[in-house]
Amino acid sequence: MSSQKASVRLEKEEDNMPLTERVKFKTVLQKGNRVQLPKLVRWKYKLEPDQVLKVTVTAANIFGGWETFYARMDKSGRITIPKLTLKLLQDRTGEKQSLTGAVMEVRLEPA
Repeated sequence: MSSQKASVRLEKEEDNMPLTERVKFKTVLQKGNRVQLPKLVRWKYKLEPDQVLKVTVTAANIFGGWETFYARMDKSGRITIPKLTLKLLQDRTGEKQSLTGAVMEVRLEPA
């Protein structure tokens, strides 16, 4: 019986692999130019705050406007988007208002 438990444990550990592929999700841009990574993504790929990620973002209502940067996740599971990146995305919308509260499409890749 203990061998069955051990094999189940090994199968579960194999399911939780470090980020080795592109992950795509949608989230809301929060105050302070931050986006929250979903818990499922953080848990499934064992994301740690010291891991450098290649992050690509766009506002959901903008066509063809992706911006890429490198970042680390903080302890609360958020990534801060650089002001220049947000400025470039904002210029594509043609609006002068802030993107805070806008739906953002985020892609994470290993750096």
